[in-house]
Amino acid sequence: MISVLTDLGCPPDVDSRVESIVETVAYANEMGIANEDVWVDPIVLPISADQKQVREALEFVKILPDLLPGVKSTIGLSNVSNGTPASLRGILNRTYMVMMARYGLYSAIADVLDPELISINSGKLPEIVNIIYGTMDGKTIDIASLSTKERDYVKTTRVLMGETLYSHAWLES
Repeated sequence: MISVLTDLGCPPDVDSRVESIVETVAYANEMGIANEDVWVDPIVLPISADQKQVREALEFVKILPDLLPGVKSTIGLSNVSNGTPASLRGILNRTYMVMMARYGLYSAIADVLDPELISINSGKLPEIVNIIYGTMDGKTIDIASLSTKERDYVKTTRVLMGETLYSHAWLES
């Protein structure tokens, strides 16, 4: 597995991540390692530490298949919620998993003891996935018509996309 992390730390934007990983994969290819045998971790930083980085990692996963065909992406899913209150970690992790999967994430280290995460990943909550996708697409969503759970996913998607400023109280607004 290859990480985009460099001696200077986590690259601050998509272009820097691309530069880091293209060079590393090229070196792996020179050593006889095919793209299909390479796993890339874009390094997801906690939303409570750097909200912009959360979006940058998402964008990186989105362009990876075109950039380096055959290379697989993986993340430590709970990194996105590290440092947030325990009551918020699940919704952040579940929402980010759906967002990353939409953009081609190949695998994630995830909490298998979160039944809602497992249900979403197993295709048992398509309405939640559709709400997240609709929010990602910028569709107008009548928040008042949604259940509390659905509203929470819309609000969380907006936070993860950087459209709403992160705070521990984003679900309360």
